[in-house]
Amino acid sequence: MTALDAVTPPAVARHTSPSRGLVLAMLRLHRTALLFWLGLVVVAAGALLWAMGPGADAAWAEYTDLGCDRSRPNLGCDSPGPAYSRYETAVAVGLGLVKLLPLLTGAWAGGALIGRELESGTAQLAWTQSAGPARWLAAKLAVPALLLVTGTLTLTLLHRMLWSSDNAPLSVMGWRAWHDDGIFEINGTIAAAEALAALAVGVLVGLLLRRALPALGVAVLAVVSLVYVLDALRPHLWPVKTVVTSLDDGTPGIDSMIVETGALTASGARVPIPSCSGEPGCESRTGITDYYADYHPASHFWPLQLMETGLLLAVAALAVATAFVLLRRRTGAAV
Repeated sequence: MTALDAVTPPAVARHTSPSRGLVLAMLRLHRTALLFWLGLVVVAAGALLWAMGPGADAAWAEYTDLGCDRSRPNLGCDSPGPAYSRYETAVAVGLGLVKLLPLLTGAWAGGALIGRELESGTAQLAWTQSAGPARWLAAKLAVPALLLVTGTLTLTLLHRMLWSSDNAPLSVMGWRAWHDDGIFEINGTIAAAEALAALAVGVLVGLLLRRALPALGVAVLAVVSLVYVLDALRPHLWPVKTVVTSLDDGTPGIDSMIVETGALTASGARVPIPSCSGEPGCESRTGITDYYADYHPASHFWPLQLMETGLLLAVAALAVATAFVLLRRRTGAAV
């Protein structure tokens, strides 16, 4: 053996790419939020799966044992029993957690994800290492967005399976409709789009304020305002259908998303339904000839979904673009 053979070859160093190292560091830093998100998805998914299987079976068995499925149900059928109450609670848990998701996302993105790191100097320290400001911000947006979309779409698919499979419990209590708040969002693409918009808005607010608590509060207000405005705009995002009924038939009764109701005069003008409607001679005194209702049928579900989703994604894209422009102006050539 020669001296050269005895020399131990140098160990090959494993280099982690800057992007991968940034993602791993972010996951370690925000592991509490990651575990919270995973727990939320597990709880909501478990509640929906239970409601889809044992919960629905028990609720329907209870309903039939009371004789409520017959042509002439008794008065006890108006109030749900304990099995149906548990079923509704499980469904409400799944819906409620998804409904809270935009609020929680905006608060976390503005306060912990961006505001706290800028306030404590953690972000500036990361910029001096291998990750520049632009790559840092891209990771802050991409990793949570991927986790949010994956979890939210999972819950959406589970709820759509529940909605289409538990026809018996749904038909028992007819007050749940496709256009109800919460049900409408989770049954389509809006829930995921709301989470993305909340993330982008929260990140932008955090960059603007650069302090955790103020950013958290402003982000919550911004997300609440966004959701409120879009809820109000929803009925007007797609052309409505109109149904007209005679005075003898009374006001239209439609199991759909009602946008506007009123009365028609002989000239076709729309007027509010008079307070004396139903009284003898009311029509002749007020001059109305028919009743009308503007509404969205169930066939408008996807057009309304896609229009609102597009608006949410546009808000998210605008917030992300503004965040990168703001970061570039503050850091200059470092971006």
